Amino acid sequence: MTDISMFIDGERRAATGGATFERRNPLDGKVATRAPAGTPADAVAAVDAAQRAFAEWSQTGPGARRALLLKAAHALEARADAFVQAMARETGASALWAGFNVHLAAGILTEAASLTTQISGEVIPSDVPGSLAMGVRQAAGVVVGIAPWNAPVILATRAIATPLACGNTVVLKGSELCPETHALIIEALAEAGLPRGAVNFVTNAPADAGAVVEAMVAHPAVRRVNFTGSTRVGRLIAQTCARYLKPAVLELGGKAPFVVLDDADIDAAVNAAIFGSFANSGQICMSTERIVVDNAVADEFVSKFAARAQTLPLGDPREGPVVLGSVVDMSTVERCNALIDDALARGAKLVCGGKATNTLMPATVLDHVTPAMQIYHEESFGPVKAVVRVDGVEKAVATANDNAFGLSSAVFGRDVARAWNVAQRIEAGICHVNGPTVHDEAQMPFGGVKASGYGRFGGRAGVEAFTELRWITVQTTPRHYPF
Repeated sequence: MTDISMFIDGERRAATGGATFERRNPLDGKVATRAPAGTPADAVAAVDAAQRAFAEWSQTGPGARRALLLKAAHALEARADAFVQAMARETGASALWAGFNVHLAAGILTEAASLTTQISGEVIPSDVPGSLAMGVRQAAGVVVGIAPWNAPVILATRAIATPLACGNTVVLKGSELCPETHALIIEALAEAGLPRGAVNFVTNAPADAGAVVEAMVAHPAVRRVNFTGSTRVGRLIAQTCARYLKPAVLELGGKAPFVVLDDADIDAAVNAAIFGSFANSGQICMSTERIVVDNAVADEFVSKFAARAQTLPLGDPREGPVVLGSVVDMSTVERCNALIDDALARGAKLVCGGKATNTLMPATVLDHVTPAMQIYHEESFGPVKAVVRVDGVEKAVATANDNAFGLSSAVFGRDVARAWNVAQRIEAGICHVNGPTVHDEAQMPFGGVKASGYGRFGGRAGVEAFTELRWITVQTTPRHYPF
């Protein structure tokens, strides 16, 4: 078991009153981490510290900010083994997934470092003689980041890196399911030498999450909120932000369609679908959730897909290399088992896998899924995948869009022009032609539409999200007034 602390104003802190909570390993129930059960007062203290640090950090030159972010990237990578162990203990994640998290998170910090000199603006022609008019981007203020457990290093780093690059200061609210993993990120940033209060970290017991978040959002110094997590919680965050008129970036749930057209390279499609479906046991917002296959190639695709799925190594990630580790808790098992029961009762065919009795869930494929089944509509967020058979391009597009979500998607077809046209018609913030639904790069605009949220992380889009665009003029000649 690991005991961790919050990090406020450059100091490790316990919660007010000293209360703690425990995170237990999903496989054996042993205590993995004991963390401070932070209070609304602790949350306010963290924002106050960030507010005090803002004046200095926002005026720090881009070269200095870049150097510190690069140091943080190296410090984070140096903790790779610690991240692997912490993720296995807290969430049951495989070493493969943990290693990918660390690699991409370091890239996010490196990309953020490159953005420090890209906080720019433009000169806008004015109708007023002698008026030099500019649209100028400036740091917004204190940014609150709320990160989830499923890709914990990537998503918590994303909540911090670009806001810091833009000159904002940050408070990260760690996930109750992986507080040690998130604390390791803060350790790396502290080691890099960021000024006192520039980055702060609070944790809370699950029952206190709402009060802690509201205390931060209500604080006048908070100017942006970013949240990654479920659509259900995202709606609550959005409502809270709306009450206090705080702009938010929300990356929420997904039900990513993976469209296989009748001219697809089936082997390439199977490889991408296996990765997109079963990386981190399907517990990724971009995970392939609905495989929409043209009937002309469906038998071949399903046969090859199921054969690959059955070979994926499943086991306790603390005991050796696996692809499928533990899912995060038994509620995931219960939800997925219920989706399987419902689909089979309504005529789906179980091709491989099946119901689980513990958090080691096998790769499961359900064929002949229809809109009458819950799994057609609902996010499984586990290694249970639905195959929907369709006739033709029009039906494929309609089926891909027949969902409340719109984060990631993919289309496979040898006629790239046709596949591109299909991609343009899919209602999702992200679409990959002949690539997997699970794909992230630090410089890309990442986010969704519909119930998958709004706003964008990554690259220049992230700069726009975490800065204020101001209109500033300089009158360079005498100005005429009407009175």
